Order: sequence, then structure tokens, then C-alpha cells
Amino acid sequence: MNDTRSILLTGVGGQGTILAAKILSEGLTRMGYDVKMSEIHGMAQRGGSVTSHVRYGSRVDSPVISEGEADILCSFEKLEAFRHLGYIKPEGMLIVNDLEIYPLPVLIGQAAYPDDIASVLKTRHERFQLLSAHTIAVKLGNPRVENIVLLGAVAHYGGFMQFSWEETIRDLVKPAFIDINIKAFYAGAKAASASFGGAS
Repeated sequence: MNDTRSILLTGVGGQGTILAAKILSEGLTRMGYDVKMSEIHGMAQRGGSVTSHVRYGSRVDSPVISEGEADILCSFEKLEAFRHLGYIKPEGMLIVNDLEIYPLPVLIGQAAYPDDIASVLKTRHERFQLLSAHTIAVKLGNPRVENIVLLGAVAHYGGFMQFSWEETIRDLVKPAFIDINIKAFYAGAKAASASFGGAS
């Protein structure tokens, strides 16, 4: 029986998608899973699309998530969620950061950012949560920890909250930012629980 599960994290360069994926992968490894992670970058410059594939189970053969295979799709930006929607299983969990980062074509007037992406996503996928990770991070005192806020939400929906994530965060985050990242992680898990009726 194949018990492999898949988590896709997607965002744009500079949002900390890869760090979140590394913490998630290391935590899952410490929980005893076989874990494989891969990173896919779009445009090389800051602001380009970035996706991190994390697959775990008793034995994982491939690090790459195919379309329709993700149990959790966590998007750090709304348009990226729309772009990657085809990867999530019908019963999978879609977590989307309530944040818009305009790509270059929009900034130079060659394209328009789609209106009300959140409403479209909600109509297209039943298990959907819009999470104000950026706002939560700002309230904590550092907007750059929104990636760890989202990681906390992923851990909640993945059923990983019984694991002690503090040690993993301490080992992978710079010492000056350990405490705020731990706070961000649990703030994200709490927000996920409150926003979706505590479902996991």
C-alpha cells in the first residue's frame, strides 16, 4: 500500500517558501517518515515563482508532486494558488495567504491582476482557507515570518501538531530570529484552527 502524502508550497521569490519547506521536511524526517523534497524556480530573479514539493511516507520514490496529487496546497500569494490549483486532490486542503504580489507584467501595465481570486478559489475547491498570514506576522513584529505562520497552518491541517517543532525551528533558523519564528508557527496553527472550525 502506498501511504505517500504530498504537500506543495508555492509563492514568489523572497517570501521564504524554501525555508518553510526545509523546516517541514526536517520535522517530518524527525517524526520518522521517509521524506523527499524538491524545489522548482520560475524566473531566477526575486519575485519569480517558486514551488517546493514535499513528499513523505514509509517509503517515497519520487520527490515531485504530479497534478491532482497534493494533499495540501499552501500558497504564499493568491495568484500562485490559482496557477497551481490543478495539483491539489479533490479532497485536499487549500491554504492561501491573503496577499497580492503583482508580477512584472502587471507592474509595467502589460497585464491585469485578476479580480477577487479568493472568491474564484472558493467556488473551485471545497476545502479552502484564506489566511491573513502577512497581517499576523506584522502583528508579531516582523512581516518576514509570514512563511512560518503558513507553516503552522500546514502543520495543523497535516495533523503534525503533536510533534515538537521548536527544536527543528531552532536548528534551521538564525539565532536572532528563533523566538519570533516559534511564535509565528503557533500563531499560524491557532489561526488555522479558529478559521476552519478546528478541522484537521
